[in-house]
Amino acid sequence: MSFVRVEKIKSWCKKHIRIPLGVKIAICILPAAVVALFYALRPMRSAMDFAVTYISAPLRSVFALLSSIYPFAIMEIIAIILVIFFFYYVIKSIRDTSRRRGKWKHLGKRFLPIFVVALYLWGAFSWLWSSGYHATGFAERYGFSGGGGTVEELTIVAEHFAERANELAEQVPRDAYGRYSVDRMQMFNESLSVFDNISQEFPSLSGRLYRPKAMLFSWLMSITGYSGMYFALTGEAMINVEPPGIMMPATVAHEHAHQLGVFSEDEANFVAILACITSENAVFMYAGYLKGLNYLLNALAGADGEAWHRISDSLTDEVRRDRLEVRTFWAERTQADTGIEFLDNILTNIMETTSDVVDRIYDAYLRGQGEELGILSYGAVVDILIEYFVPRLQPTQ
Repeated sequence: MSFVRVEKIKSWCKKHIRIPLGVKIAICILPAAVVALFYALRPMRSAMDFAVTYISAPLRSVFALLSSIYPFAIMEIIAIILVIFFFYYVIKSIRDTSRRRGKWKHLGKRFLPIFVVALYLWGAFSWLWSSGYHATGFAERYGFSGGGGTVEELTIVAEHFAERANELAEQVPRDAYGRYSVDRMQMFNESLSVFDNISQEFPSLSGRLYRPKAMLFSWLMSITGYSGMYFALTGEAMINVEPPGIMMPATVAHEHAHQLGVFSEDEANFVAILACITSENAVFMYAGYLKGLNYLLNALAGADGEAWHRISDSLTDEVRRDRLEVRTFWAERTQADTGIEFLDNILTNIMETTSDVVDRIYDAYLRGQGEELGILSYGAVVDILIEYFVPRLQPTQ
């Protein structure tokens, strides 16, 4: 479609389609009212529980069903379109109003639609996702206090995870170099049943899952340090496919946990680990134990160095290699290597800054939703693991 034809269509619309002033005002006020209502009701637990049960969950399920029709992530396509249109609209608005009288007034009118659209998106996101952070969470629903445990209890759970990881490492399909070797689409399909067993113990985890989607911008996710994401406005679980595949089953389970209405990150990690290790699928079981082991050893390193060394030394070569591969991957994501020193320094600084900015934004968002640990809430999963596993591992008196 030519530029001239587009301008003719716009001219015709302006001439024949007139929106009453009252309707325009209502369109602008509505999203502000929706956002204001959310923040007014946010402190009321019962209101947020109602919103999650009767607004968030049903709508996210519908969006997930609709988006599952497409093999690619709708969220990424929408993001690309919005970014391109935003820059086009801003540049065009500045150009069109720069030579007009009262240009600031006209520029304000041009930018008002962007502000209104942003309010609509924030209002939708608040009710569909942020509401979950202020409703009754998974841990509270099932009586987990999250109070942590003793160093001895931490050691007991870490030893159990190390033993199971050692046993399962040999059952994971590997290539000639000993690296994890499972077809991604096969793993994505198998992930749809990974919650079957755990949902019998925790009924709220029952529900239809939709196949996760490989992210087009996985490289950007790697730079910012994230292995996956769930987007409530499309109901999609999206996976960064660049990291070593050995951890991908646990990442998929984490995003599925969000899809099933587990909102906080520490709870989603706990649910993902538990879903994996109870799935009876060796690939998912190993990924679950390995993910949990990483959290437990990180916690143990600062609590009991001797126990950390003893458990670390007990790991098989396969487990050590898998853990090293994961650490190496993430360590290299913010290090440019073009072979040109000054260019590498510039690109490395850009990537590190990007990662830091994203972390700060997400940390601020999590704290704003009541997660006092912010991004560190990803590590609070250790407390729940101890609380869940210690009674099951210690011999009964």
